[in-house]
Amino acid sequence: MATTTKTDYYELLGVPRKASAKDIRAAYRKLARKYHPDLNPGDKSAEEKFKQIQEAYETLSDTKKRQVYDQFGFNVPGAGGAPPPGGGYGGVSPEDIHFDFGGFDFGGGAQGAGGGSFRDLFSQFFRGATAAQQPVREHEPGTDLEYQIDISFAEAMRGTVKKLSFTRLDVCNVCHGRGFERGEEKTCPTCGGTGRVTQTGGKMRFQVTCSRCGGSGKLRTLCRNCGGEGRVQKVETLDVRIPPGAQTGSRVRVAGRGNAGVQGGPPGDLYIIMNVQPHTFFDRRGDDLYTVVPITVTEASLGAKVEVPTIDGRSQVRIPPGTNSGTKLRLREKGAPSARHSGKRGDQIVEVQVVVPKPEDERVRTLLRDLAKLEPEDPRNEIFSRAAL
Repeated sequence: MATTTKTDYYELLGVPRKASAKDIRAAYRKLARKYHPDLNPGDKSAEEKFKQIQEAYETLSDTKKRQVYDQFGFNVPGAGGAPPPGGGYGGVSPEDIHFDFGGFDFGGGAQGAGGGSFRDLFSQFFRGATAAQQPVREHEPGTDLEYQIDISFAEAMRGTVKKLSFTRLDVCNVCHGRGFERGEEKTCPTCGGTGRVTQTGGKMRFQVTCSRCGGSGKLRTLCRNCGGEGRVQKVETLDVRIPPGAQTGSRVRVAGRGNAGVQGGPPGDLYIIMNVQPHTFFDRRGDDLYTVVPITVTEASLGAKVEVPTIDGRSQVRIPPGTNSGTKLRLREKGAPSARHSGKRGDQIVEVQVVVPKPEDERVRTLLRDLAKLEPEDPRNEIFSRAAL
């Protein structure tokens, strides 16, 4: 009787043995579309190829099944028969397994059909027992997305509306998120629709969950549009309102615009992260705005009312007589709008900087000499007295 040699799963998918899960999924989707029976009507070889790549993907897309396959290939040591397609003996717990020992000798020297002791056979069995196909989790929620945008300082202060284009995973419009085609459900030929198969090891027989159908007893044709994912990439465009007071690192949440969920699960959210461009005059610290305004010697000495820029336009600030350079004055509620507390604003802190005139005119020099005679006090006397040891 001729023996059929199975093709290595990695060769079937055309990927290296160290390929990532992402690369394996991409290779499978490409081949699934190429050999899908609907695209190759009447082509038995394409149908058979499609079944083979499905079997390969079922194994290599599951971490535990892949580990068992990488270690043992198509034959698990210590067991009389080859494992079911995909490696391992089914994703089952011990209570899912029914034993028929058939007179098996439990002595320490007992040998199974594969030449191993009972302990070896048992350990090999359970090493592969967790490697079977796991059913797709239904109603699994989608993941959130983050998108960073640059906005100007003025847009951050006043608020704005930005038009965004981004890519997200949306529900497949062909299978509507199911991952398989409607009306393509068939009875699993491996288990005959029971969802369980018998595996043998010497005189032992094990009833385990069918790895081909995952215990459902049914085989479904994967959707050719999404490759069984139930979701497809989609570029969306939407207008996002940025409220006043946004600052670098703040986020705006758009509910339901993240990746779609799996098998009817709720979608994730989209988070817009702000990056506010700096301003040449206003320095934001929290909700307060800091500015530096130059004043003349006369204004600093005699006092004055001067105009200063604010985000609302011009505003007046009173300079007290005898104001020194570096003095900070506060303009209440002239700062940035609060993103946390609607309707509230910070303050604007105005630091005055006294500009000393250049004595290029003889009359200016004369006035400054007269001023020095009227104010002979040395302003540094105080710091020398405080610095004395």
